[in-house]
Amino acid sequence: MIETIGVLGAMPEEVALLAARLEGKETQKLAGVEFIRGEMEGKAVVVCCAGMGKVNAAVAAQLLISIFGAKALVFSGIAGNMSTGIGVGDMVISNEAVYHDAELPMIAQSYPFLSAYPADPAMIEAARSACEAAGVRYLVGRIATGDLFIGDSETKRKIEAACHPACVEMEGAAVAQVAAKNDIPFVILRTMSDNCDEDAREKLVVQQFDITEYCRTASTVTAGVIARI
Repeated sequence: MIETIGVLGAMPEEVALLAARLEGKETQKLAGVEFIRGEMEGKAVVVCCAGMGKVNAAVAAQLLISIFGAKALVFSGIAGNMSTGIGVGDMVISNEAVYHDAELPMIAQSYPFLSAYPADPAMIEAARSACEAAGVRYLVGRIATGDLFIGDSETKRKIEAACHPACVEMEGAAVAQVAAKNDIPFVILRTMSDNCDEDAREKLVVQQFDITEYCRTASTVTAGVIARI
């Protein structure tokens, strides 16, 4: 059994439902991030809202490891769908994470010397089981990360041609890289909120669409993973 599990999201909506599941909560603020420690499914868990983007995610991930002793990381949230195999409301479980906006050979010159970061097989299987138990349709695949919200078809096509991901988002590979540098397991769990096209920008940015239902799916599966690892 993993001693302490660190759980991250990028937006308040992505972590609020998970934080509400914690028992015996204690809160600590570091680097502008609120870390909420407690128990979930009988496990020691620390939940935080890291903020959007790679740097925010990496800082929070390292703090979870160095300060709170996390021995595994789970990223829970929403993402843009890049696959024809699933749709909005379904989930992608990472089998690996990559950057779509980086010079990968340069990044791979430093430990852990990788240009793609493989998720932990046991955590992937726990996520599969949690999805099936919750009746959530899912796909196990590559997650692509970059510091851009993808809301136009042309950019979507370029990312598809470059790395063929199942979905695209703004934090996962940074969390995965930090996990790999610290030699701990991770998995990324993303519910699809849009299809990375012009409708996505209108829906999520202009209209500021309520994403609570998508976050509920992600949090349910995340709690299921925590129970199983």
